[in-house]
Amino acid sequence: MTQLDHRAEVREFLSSRRARITPDQAGLPAYGGNRRVKGLRREEVAMLAGVSVDYYVRMERGNLSGTSESVLDALSTALRLDEAERDHLYALARAADPPRRRRRGGSPTTVRPAIHQVLDAIGDAPAWVRNGRHDIIAMNRLARALYAPILADPRRPANTTRFIYLDPAAPDFFVDWDRVAADAAAMLRLEAGRNPHDSALVELIGELSTRSELFRQRWASHDVQFHRSGRKRLRHPVVGQLDLDFESMDLPSEPGLRLNVYTAPADSPTADGLKMLASWAATQELAQESPAPTDRF
Repeated sequence: MTQLDHRAEVREFLSSRRARITPDQAGLPAYGGNRRVKGLRREEVAMLAGVSVDYYVRMERGNLSGTSESVLDALSTALRLDEAERDHLYALARAADPPRRRRRGGSPTTVRPAIHQVLDAIGDAPAWVRNGRHDIIAMNRLARALYAPILADPRRPANTTRFIYLDPAAPDFFVDWDRVAADAAAMLRLEAGRNPHDSALVELIGELSTRSELFRQRWASHDVQFHRSGRKRLRHPVVGQLDLDFESMDLPSEPGLRLNVYTAPADSPTADGLKMLASWAATQELAQESPAPTDRF
């Protein structure tokens, strides 16, 4: 895969959102039970959005060029899009309009030394920075210990979505692996809409599509979502299960990068597990720094 088909992206996203809404949900009469389409008809979406049928058909065929924000907003409301889906629709519209196109290029792959200092200052919680492609860019010691199974692959930068879909250890490492896999594909789809000219992102999507049937299914759903906070349950090979709360935050000084921090309530089994993990990490680093023994004759 060398590039994404933008018109196909638009066409399949709009048709998939239309298909999930019933006339009853939209407040429309169903006109009997013998409907030949799943969800709303194109003319029903056009009516709800306040545009002509021809104009909506043009959009659903993949042409969003010149679409105004008011039309995009009306279409978002008609299709009952959530915040992430609205963001995705606007990104697809920006990419369709050459005069306003913003070529961000590739996702960042490095951070300033000050960001490393911030990570190292977070001593009691795993903290790491990723780009929109889900490459791991920087980590503190506890995050390196936590994600040791992901970092076991020598390929750099390590990529969490590649691990989720292609590494046989992933289903055991992520307790809720199926949900994690769905989330990862949805976040990657959102990034592809925002940054369609990232050649490394396109290459990653091509690799995953070629090698993983599950990824192809998830990708075909055209689901998108934000991943700002929640619960992550991991089964670490050294300290066992960890039920972690996570927060994911944009770094304003580093466009395109996000800081992820995992924590646990004080005095919880997971907090105790993180302490054990920190001790193990320190031991591992000490072993790596110690000089190899020499033979004496």
